[in-house]
Amino acid sequence: MNKILMHMCCGPCSCYPTEKLRADGFEPVGFFFNPNIHPYQEWRKRLRAAREFAEKVSMKFITENHYGLRDFLSKVSNVVENIDGEDTFKFADGWHNRCKICYSWRLSETAKFAAENNFECFTSTLFYSVHQNHELMKKIAETCAKNYGVKFYYEDFREGWQRGIDLSLELELYRQNYCGCIFSEEERFSKEIKRLRRGSVVVL
Repeated sequence: MNKILMHMCCGPCSCYPTEKLRADGFEPVGFFFNPNIHPYQEWRKRLRAAREFAEKVSMKFITENHYGLRDFLSKVSNVVENIDGEDTFKFADGWHNRCKICYSWRLSETAKFAAENNFECFTSTLFYSVHQNHELMKKIAETCAKNYGVKFYYEDFREGWQRGIDLSLELELYRQNYCGCIFSEEERFSKEIKRLRRGSVVVL
């Protein structure tokens, strides 16, 4: 089988991509790099679940064991500051600005690691999620591949969404209920943001 570096955003999201890649003649090597995840205990849970998944399916697993939230917040702080005084709720609807930074950082590090460690190509389990900006991620991944001289292997893993859920339940993996970053956590649980998006709150 051809070796491929697979960026893992979590354990459950890795289930279907791993199965599909192996069926297509690849042997994925898991690469966990997700400095966006908040809080620290959540990051640890997702790291453990990713490692647990890799062990259960006999897949090589690579991570730096470094919690990078401070670096992540530093990278997105300019996005927040450039909103001209608009509040958090307004910024929450401008998800594409901060997510672009997050996608770029994670996919760039994956491409860089692939190039430095003799992988011919890389991919990401981000392309399994139905909640992410798929076309933006694809464009960024292709740019990263070009920058580091490796190939980006594109696969729309979303077609296996339910299959991945079923596999994660069978493997009894920890399943999270928000994207990972501090902003997505607020958006997932804040009733005020939900009311805003329904149009019941007007921001002047």
